[in-house]
Amino acid sequence: MRLAYTEDQQLFRETVRDFLEGACTTDKLREAWAADTAITGRWTELAKIGVTGLVVPEEQDGLGLTDEEFAAVLESAGYAALPEPLLESAVAAGLLAEFAPGAGRLERIASGEATAAVLLPGQPFAIEAAQADVLVVGTTDNGVSEIHVLNPADCTLTAQRSVDRSRKLYKVEFAASPETLVASGDAAAKALARAADRGALGAAALLLGLTKRMLDMAVDYAKQRVQRGVLIGTHQSVQHHLANVLIKLEFARPVVMRAAYSLARDLPSAARDVSMAKIYAGEAADLAARNALQVHGAIGYTEEHDLQLFMKRAWALGAAWGDAGHHRDRVAADLLGGAPAQLTPTF
Repeated sequence: MRLAYTEDQQLFRETVRDFLEGACTTDKLREAWAADTAITGRWTELAKIGVTGLVVPEEQDGLGLTDEEFAAVLESAGYAALPEPLLESAVAAGLLAEFAPGAGRLERIASGEATAAVLLPGQPFAIEAAQADVLVVGTTDNGVSEIHVLNPADCTLTAQRSVDRSRKLYKVEFAASPETLVASGDAAAKALARAADRGALGAAALLLGLTKRMLDMAVDYAKQRVQRGVLIGTHQSVQHHLANVLIKLEFARPVVMRAAYSLARDLPSAARDVSMAKIYAGEAADLAARNALQVHGAIGYTEEHDLQLFMKRAWALGAAWGDAGHHRDRVAADLLGGAPAQLTPTF
């Protein structure tokens, strides 16, 4: 196993990052914070380079790629703190591809004409549900799992406020019916567990990108900030703070790549590997946020500074798709020979 991006994966990752450098500036992030939706014309532009249809099967006009390419692209999306629901739409598309591939939904997602929202068991809110063209809801009641495909217009959606206000959260109330039901029983339970793992893997990849962005911001600031006539970056204590973040990042990336490898091949260790990835990536992002804030000093605490845009996204993703405590419990259960607990996503 080679825990490094292939040439094609690296090229795709860099293509997305280069595009977002101009298309997803911090000014545009602030616009997303103030708007009712984070979905803009940028979604269509992402579709032109294949991002929105990355995991959509080729039969539905997607690229039909694996979780390995998915993770590579999301790392670049994390670096830009992309506000569009790329992760959530991909998780929903995976369920649609398995149980409801008709009606042209997947083709429209791949082309950038539509987005999909998802709500899995244990999730309190769905992201961008009001703006989505289709809503995929998974439920588990008395041990029986079901998957429903809904029109968001037929649901009661109540907006919620997130610490990262570019994440548009909605509480969803809906009436299940035979017409909305597309899967139930063991098949639904297995698909929902995999979807939750894909979400956790995606969150881990986004956290890698956020870690790198916050580290780069702190390094740039340390090269410019002069205190008492000396650049703060020349102080060993500052250098150690930044080096510690880099070490965490370099240790976390291969763990995320291993999880992507396992999930793409449906290996028996996939659930455990995904939990390890979420733990490592979350720890790296948390350290990056704390140390970047330390390096920036008082200015880093202000909303006027761009650092808070990336810190708040990291905090939100650290809790989303299962927090560190939950994933440690899953790893412990697996190592002790028990079945890993079903992922309970949180926000």
